[in-house]
Amino acid sequence: MSDIRILIVEDDPFIAMDLETAVSEQLGDRAELVVVESLSQAKIAANKPVSCALLDIDVVGGKTFGIAASLRAKGTPLAFVSGSAPSDVPAELRDVRFVRKPFSTGEIVRFVCNALKVA
Repeated sequence: MSDIRILIVEDDPFIAMDLETAVSEQLGDRAELVVVESLSQAKIAANKPVSCALLDIDVVGGKTFGIAASLRAKGTPLAFVSGSAPSDVPAELRDVRFVRKPFSTGEIVRFVCNALKVA
């Protein structure tokens, strides 16, 4: 098992696959990718150490703001990857990186690599 664990919370299977592919093509076997589609699955996954997270805002079961706040409190680098407007993010989370859908895979890879300090 890898020391790098990346949480991807996305309820659209095609977008989840795009995110997973972009990250895995860059990091390969160096990272374990945990892809979940619901808030309840995200809460369970976030109970284990997470190196970095990519969170859609609106997923099955609600919004990921609580997960984001919890991860940020632990010092976990994270980004919202969402079609929502940045103004929809609560004020206390507006400093979290926001990547607008549709996104470029290069932007996702750069964020993850910078967050993990890997090439």
